[in-house]
Amino acid sequence: MHNIFDNEQLRAVLFDMDGVLFDSMPNHATAWTQAVASFGLYMTRKEVYMNEGRTGSGTINTLTQRSWGRYATEQEVEQIYKAKSAFFNQCPTAQPMPFAREVVEAVRARGLARVIVTGSGQLSLLERLNVAFSGAFCQELMVTAFDVKLGKPNPEPYLKGLAKAGQALNADHSPLLPSQAIVVENAPLGIQAAKAAGIFCVAVNTGPLEDEVLLDAGADIIFPSMCALADYLTHKDA
Repeated sequence: MHNIFDNEQLRAVLFDMDGVLFDSMPNHATAWTQAVASFGLYMTRKEVYMNEGRTGSGTINTLTQRSWGRYATEQEVEQIYKAKSAFFNQCPTAQPMPFAREVVEAVRARGLARVIVTGSGQLSLLERLNVAFSGAFCQELMVTAFDVKLGKPNPEPYLKGLAKAGQALNADHSPLLPSQAIVVENAPLGIQAAKAAGIFCVAVNTGPLEDEVLLDAGADIIFPSMCALADYLTHKDA
């Protein structure tokens, strides 16, 4: 089978961050469940994984609608997300996902641009990219929670990723075509966002969700780990 990363049209790989590059989702699950509980809301750890990629306000409003029957006020959103960030920062430092470096280096060896597309606004993680993946990523090719209004599962984050890649790679600064990119995701909402943007999506199941959840979200191909994806990338005839 032809390796999908050897497509001659391919120019960029768009990486989600939490759960793909960093093993940070357990920390997010702990932070979200503890923070919302302090405001009388309830969220299971599995729900954190199911909502991964949604903006903070989107996640909070999902919970307040269920428990309070209304959207949170701007002040409530700010207070709850501040508490979530505080709990997150108390967690042990998230390490790079095993074999994430090998995946990134295999992508870089192919001469492909590396773009970060994350719903995270955790500066502590964003700042660690250069330490964990030295020289592999740059600020100009990053889409974070600060760059979007809608967030995953809306295609906006990945469309912005295509636009930023195009600004860096194309002489006329036009966005890359969806066919010129591949997305690497671990979350159902991120997969939905990638597919809504028309981009081929590689799912890597690094969390507790069943494979069927990721496939039902629209994943084109699924790997059980970043190790499996790294192995695939290093075998051109895979």
